[in-house]
Amino acid sequence: MQKFYKVFLVIFIVFTAINVYAIDWNLKLTEEDNSKFVFSAIAGILGIAVIFVLNTWSKISVKK
Repeated sequence: MQKFYKVFLVIFIVFTAINVYAIDWNLKLTEEDNSKFVFSAIAGILGIAVIFVLNTWSKISVKK
């Protein structure tokens, strides 16, 4: 994995961890207070997925 991808992977993991920590688990996830943290955590998880897709694409292009 390239250094560029590693940096963003760490950023997205920290971002997701902070948002999961901030969720009030006593409330529903769809409550207004929780919804911003839930959507931010989902965005972080999607960012992690995009990083792995981009890393895989870069490995495929190097092999050819």
